[in-house]
Amino acid sequence: MNQHTAHDQHIGADTIAELRRHHPHAIVEETWQTADQATLTVKPTALVEVAGRLFHQLDGWLSVSFANDERTLNGHFAVYHVFSVEGSTKSWITLRVLVDANEQEYPSLTPTIPAAVWGEREIRDMYGLTAVGLPDQRRLVLPDDWPQDLHPLRKDAMDYRQRPMPTTDTETYPFINELGDDGNRIVPVGPLHITSDEPGHFRLFVDGEDIVDADYRLFYVHRGMEKLAETRMGYNEVAFLTDRVCGICGFTHSVAYSTSVENALGIAVPARAKMIRAVLLEVERLHSHMLNVGLASHFTGFDTGFMQFFRVREKSMALAELLTGARKTYGLNLIGGVRRDIMKEDRIKGAQLVRELRDELKPLVAMLLETANISSRMVGIGRLDPKVARDFSCVGPMVRASGHARDVRRVHDFAGYRELPMEIRSLTGGDVESRVLVRIHELYDSLDMIEYGLKHLPAGPLLTEGFTYQPGKFALGFTEAPRGENVHWSMTGDNQKLFRWRCRAATYANWPALRYMLRGNTIADAPLIIGSLDPCYSCTDRVTLVDAKKGKSTVVSYKEIERYGQERTGSPLK
Repeated sequence: MNQHTAHDQHIGADTIAELRRHHPHAIVEETWQTADQATLTVKPTALVEVAGRLFHQLDGWLSVSFANDERTLNGHFAVYHVFSVEGSTKSWITLRVLVDANEQEYPSLTPTIPAAVWGEREIRDMYGLTAVGLPDQRRLVLPDDWPQDLHPLRKDAMDYRQRPMPTTDTETYPFINELGDDGNRIVPVGPLHITSDEPGHFRLFVDGEDIVDADYRLFYVHRGMEKLAETRMGYNEVAFLTDRVCGICGFTHSVAYSTSVENALGIAVPARAKMIRAVLLEVERLHSHMLNVGLASHFTGFDTGFMQFFRVREKSMALAELLTGARKTYGLNLIGGVRRDIMKEDRIKGAQLVRELRDELKPLVAMLLETANISSRMVGIGRLDPKVARDFSCVGPMVRASGHARDVRRVHDFAGYRELPMEIRSLTGGDVESRVLVRIHELYDSLDMIEYGLKHLPAGPLLTEGFTYQPGKFALGFTEAPRGENVHWSMTGDNQKLFRWRCRAATYANWPALRYMLRGNTIADAPLIIGSLDPCYSCTDRVTLVDAKKGKSTVVSYKEIERYGQERTGSPLK
């Protein structure tokens, strides 16, 4: 459905009516992108109150905050805050505020909704718009030596190939210890290779062996995909680019992006294409979860489990290759559907692989859970408090392990999940063990869904064709990636290219809460806690141990800090 859907068909209209009742003069404009997606343009003076009600009283989760340079459209910049409303009525409601092109200021949501902090910091970097009242004014994406007055995502800012001259010789980023004092020692960990091929810099503020607080900086490698997509690529070319956002779950980004454009243009995707998308999304979940559970085994010194999970994981990679022709980077999505079918013979072979995987997984999981060292290292470690998870709108196994039963596959309908058997897996422990158990439960669910989808693939076409790209249309697309909810927002342009594309990966939503998970644990637990977010590590990491009082530092390999952790907890050394 498009912006002109009849109002009585709208899912979420009751939520908007509640907002209008409490804030009768706040909403300037109401537009609908799909049956359950609405965008409300609100007055800047009312933004904080409306957003606060949507978040705190109406079960909204803040999924992403981003900006758009709309000066050529209406003379203003615009800031968007996207809420997933998950009460009795499930819908997407986006709050939009127009920002004066000269003043370039808007009210910050972060003091009311902590989940907005990274989005508002990034908006300042990329657009130069200031969130008035934002507690953390540090840069997020841009490096320290980037010119102060150059903001890359402005339409008139720069060519995507340009890189300005450095303005400083050294890193000047201030790492903040929110809870400690100057007497705390500092353990810098980094650069690390985190999530989307990005190294990161962690600083652990410690008192003896205990972590008092932690701060970290990512985005050391910013690939400029959004700028590239808006300036150089056609709509279907971007679908192939999104496959490369993540080395593990690129297909989820490709589906989310394609869905965002399909929703914006009102394109109905064939049922067969939807089911193929759902099956392959679950194939990605399989090999991603097995990778993370294997690494959790490794970080606890249980390398037998690590090797066995990776051995079984290889069969899921074979399944992906059988169904798509590639182990990763499938290149399958087009706007309107998929470009390749799954033949009957491959479906039969795929179902057989699923049965083999299930049979091999069961004894392996039993061995993992019966290993004493696993529970002693994971139980109570890296606990994410349910309130912190709510405040920062965390996603995926991380939030489900802290008692919140939110999963986009069930909360919001997309791809072919309405036809697939599944339940939301949630636990209340909030610790590393709970996050591992959620992933294990979801492994079995994924196997069931893949098997069901291959056996019940609907008949019909793979692709909807014959549509035209109308400029100025926009909508959300989303998926439940292995790490959690991926959200894409696309606005079509008048040159057969995107006017704006915002890609928010799941880990982006989880990073801000990490410092709360590290607090109160030991240095030896840090690799395991960080790993439970499901990031990716480089094998060349180094760690610098700094004694702030003595003014001495020692550089050691990352392998040594793993060894240190194993010694401290009595794990067998390798």
